[in-house]
Amino acid sequence: QVQLVESGGGLVQAGGSLRLSCAASGRTISAYTMAWFRQAPGKEREFVATINWNTYYADSVKGRFTISRDNAKNTVYLEMNSLKPEDTAVYYCAADNYVAPQSVQSLSQYDYWGQGTQVTVSS
Repeated sequence: QVQLVESGGGLVQAGGSLRLSCAASGRTISAYTMAWFRQAPGKEREFVATINWNTYYADSVKGRFTISRDNAKNTVYLEMNSLKPEDTAVYYCAADNYVAPQSVQSLSQYDYWGQGTQVTVSS
């Protein structure tokens, strides 16, 4: 079992930055595929970014967001810059011991999820 706890969300003005953290416990996640998803009010949860042996981003955040991991801390990060009001959502961390490269955007591929952290971007 892997437990995931997100932190770092908050209220920020458009153009600002936030760094989200996802601390894992229960297992060492260095070999896990880790991802960030988000869910805005009234919308379905959507893929944001993933990291395993490579990184991959949704087109909507490419060039603005950076996913990284610190294996020594068993933690994954999402650095978010140039934030826009449309980035407002609950951000979720997800993990799985293996996700095929062609499936990293699929919610169903991830067994473990955090409780989410709210990000609100004001205009």
